[in-house]
Amino acid sequence: MEQISVVTTVVDSRAVADVLAAAAVAGRLAACAQVGGQVDSTYLWRSAVETSAEWSVRFKTATDRVTALVDQIRATHPYEVPEILVTRVDSGNPDYTAWVYEQTRP
Repeated sequence: MEQISVVTTVVDSRAVADVLAAAAVAGRLAACAQVGGQVDSTYLWRSAVETSAEWSVRFKTATDRVTALVDQIRATHPYEVPEILVTRVDSGNPDYTAWVYEQTRP
């Protein structure tokens, strides 16, 4: 069974989230990207508590494509220090896993 991972990030606008999602899928770095609805994030930034609206993007990819996907997200992300989290999927629907792997072949 092929290994897949989920890569997650957040950005400050829906339009930016859509661009990141489309670029990853078009570049075959992700088989699927889901843009989640607006969330309010509270965090420390430069010694101050900040709150802002953000949109999440979840990318489904083959584990061997994670590094290239993370590199692309970092290069195009508007944040100085973007949140990019990688979660390896240990089990799931084998047909879906195979589809994700197949769609992410360069």
